[in-house]
Amino acid sequence: MIHLGIIEDEPIMLASVEECFEANRDVTVELAATSVEDFLDGLPATSPLNTLLLDIMLPGMNGIVGIPRLLAKWPELDIIMLTNSDDSDNIFRALQAGAFGYISKKRMNPNIIRDAVYTVHRGGSYMSPSIARQVVAFHNQQRVKRSADPAAQLTTRQLDIVQGLVDNLSYREIGERLDISIETVRDHIKNIYRKLRVNSKMEVVQKKIKGEI
Repeated sequence: MIHLGIIEDEPIMLASVEECFEANRDVTVELAATSVEDFLDGLPATSPLNTLLLDIMLPGMNGIVGIPRLLAKWPELDIIMLTNSDDSDNIFRALQAGAFGYISKKRMNPNIIRDAVYTVHRGGSYMSPSIARQVVAFHNQQRVKRSADPAAQLTTRQLDIVQGLVDNLSYREIGERLDISIETVRDHIKNIYRKLRVNSKMEVVQKKIKGEI
């Protein structure tokens, strides 16, 4: 059984979303409210609420700020965001805060709303195509940034060796700490210098101290 909550500040939209589930016997709308504050005040923590459609732009507390407060009251809650804007910053902030889905109101219809609710309730993550495309684009951009960052190319073993340099250990002491030969330590350090585009131990240590590694 899906116990659904709806938070949407536009009364016509709120009524339309609620109507989407009137014929669905396996969905019960526990509460429909126009703000996070009213929703939190209007529904007890003992409610069987397990799914929520949450508008991102709301008067008072916005949807993103409201996510942790809602999850604090209902820890198992599956949250699907509703938005008029395909702003990638808001999309990722909401997903990082704990949302499992995202629907653009510009392309929203009853079938999409129902599909999103059922998909998330079954353990999936729902995003309308335009937003899914932005998520993919974002991850691709992050991958390109990481590949362009020399420090991000260091292996776990090389990071351990960098720490040894910061601890002012000799090559022999680093080898003993990591159970590898001095020759292997030297090879790693050569590769570290090449990846970081530096020429000395001091430059490596400075990068580590500055948080660049």
